[in-house]
Amino acid sequence: MNMIEINNLSHRFSDGTVGIEKIDLTIKQGDFVIIAGRNGSGKTTLLRHLNGLLRPRSGTIKIAGLPVAGNLKRIRQIVGMVFQDADSQIVGETVYDDAAFGPENLCLDPALVKERTLKALDAVGLIDLADHRPHLLSGGEKRRLAIAGILAMNSKVLVFDEPFSNLDYPGVQQVLREIVTLHRNGHTIILSTHDLEKVISHADRLIIMQKGKIEKDGTVEKTILEVENFGIRLPCAYRVNPDNSSWLN
Repeated sequence: MNMIEINNLSHRFSDGTVGIEKIDLTIKQGDFVIIAGRNGSGKTTLLRHLNGLLRPRSGTIKIAGLPVAGNLKRIRQIVGMVFQDADSQIVGETVYDDAAFGPENLCLDPALVKERTLKALDAVGLIDLADHRPHLLSGGEKRRLAIAGILAMNSKVLVFDEPFSNLDYPGVQQVLREIVTLHRNGHTIILSTHDLEKVISHADRLIIMQKGKIEKDGTVEKTILEVENFGIRLPCAYRVNPDNSSWLN
C-alpha cells in the first residue's frame, strides 16, 4: 500500500524563493526513508507539506489515499511530526499534560485519552517522569516526549526533521532507539538529516535533495556512495565496515 503519494509538488515562499520544485514521490506503508541534503536543500519544506503546515503552489499530496487539501484534521492524525527544536512542541505544564494535548484536542473520551497517553509515555520510557515539568527534561527526553505526543494521536506516519540536532551521544542513542523500535512496530518513518552517520544503517531507502529537487532516490546500498557529490559527508563506517555502522551497537 502506498502511504504517501506526491505528484508534481512545487512551493515558493512569499519572497519568490523556490522551496521545492516538481517533486514526484511515493512512499510505501512501513518504509524507513531518509531524506538527505545540505541546509537549504528543501528537506524541511517538503516535510511540512505532508501534514499541511505548508500549502503547495502546485501539485497534489495524498496520505493513505486522502488528499491533504480538504482533510487537514484527519491528515494530522495520520502524520505526526517531530521538529528540530523540541522546545517548540512543548505545550503542557507536565510531561503527562504535554503528551495528552493531542488526543484531548480530538475530543476523545477522557478514559481513552488517559489510556493512550500513559501507553505512549511508557513506550518512550518517560512514564516515571509523567508529573515532571517538561522544560526541565534533557534534550533527548524532550524529543522522546514529542514522539509520545504523536504516538498518543495514533499516528501511522512519523516524520522527524533533523532529530539528532544538538543532542549528546546518550541523547542520540535514546532517540534513535525509539525511532528504530517504532519502525519495527510497523510505523512509516521519514527522517531528514544532513548527517547520515547516526541513522543510515537502519534505513532501507535514501533520497538526496538539492536546490529543492530530488536528485537521487534508491536503496541505501545503491545511493550511499554518491552522497559526497551533493555535499553530504559519507559516513565513516562506509569507509571501513558498513555492516557495523549502527550507533546502537
